[in-house]
Amino acid sequence: MSAEAKNERRVLVAVDEGDESMYALSWSLENLAFGNSKDTLILLYVKPPHATPKIQEDDPETAGHLISSDISAAIERYSREVANCVLQKAKKLCKDLQHVKVETRVENGDPREVICEMSEKLNVDVLVMGTHGYGAVQRAFLGSVSNYCSQNVKCPVLIVKKPKSSSAAADAADKYADFVL
Repeated sequence: MSAEAKNERRVLVAVDEGDESMYALSWSLENLAFGNSKDTLILLYVKPPHATPKIQEDDPETAGHLISSDISAAIERYSREVANCVLQKAKKLCKDLQHVKVETRVENGDPREVICEMSEKLNVDVLVMGTHGYGAVQRAFLGSVSNYCSQNVKCPVLIVKKPKSSSAAADAADKYADFVL
């Protein structure tokens, strides 16, 4: 393999509505070298599955409570709008990148599973994620996407924790504050 081919990197950054993922993207843009024109930065947003109630016609509590196609379409439309807004915000942070290809992807499903699957499918060299920084008790009840991915992806994982309060965090937040959902 040539030296140039070895320098080609595929970096996957998982983004969502939270400040933590945008901070992780901002941090990686400032701290990871993106100098090779063959580098690819992939921004991934995963739309979580919609909760749909289980309807059983013989159950008097759920009988007649179907979700109309209009409501289902409105939920899907809103979900697409959120995904587009998040990716626009992320691409805005990447506007100063030169010589790097920026791709966006929207996938559906459980974020933990989808991020792991896409990391492998897209043959990425590193996965970058933010973290909410929950303690052990909260993680036990809520689960941790970053923890799950760090244990299950085959590539290196960079988990960037947003500082609680610092001027660096405030500066990074200011970069995308005008793109609030």
